[in-house]
Amino acid sequence: QVQLVESGGGLVQPGGSLRVSCAASGNIFSGNTIGWYRQAPGKQRELVAFISSGGTTHYVTSVEGRFKITRDNAKNTMYLQMNSLKPEDTAVYYCNALWAATGDHYWGQGTQVVVSS
Repeated sequence: QVQLVESGGGLVQPGGSLRVSCAASGNIFSGNTIGWYRQAPGKQRELVAFISSGGTTHYVTSVEGRFKITRDNAKNTMYLQMNSLKPEDTAVYYCNALWAATGDHYWGQGTQVVVSS
């Protein structure tokens, strides 16, 4: 059974940095597109960034230039480095893996990020 576990969330001041991680049980990351979503209070979940199996990355416009997504297939771990954080980045951040063979999505439980002074 696939499990995704996020970690690294917390409280950070505006302008600060934070790195969240997603560890997977099983070899789900290899060969599949993986990414980060977030959901702010009262808002729909939105895609933040994804990285393909070939290493191609995509970012939502609001985080481009500030966030960086990376993957380590050997460790079954994905990271999201977040710099120059803004209050509007406050959200629960979710790890996602898209299983190419079936089209199934797998989700972590989320990690809270709060950007506030």
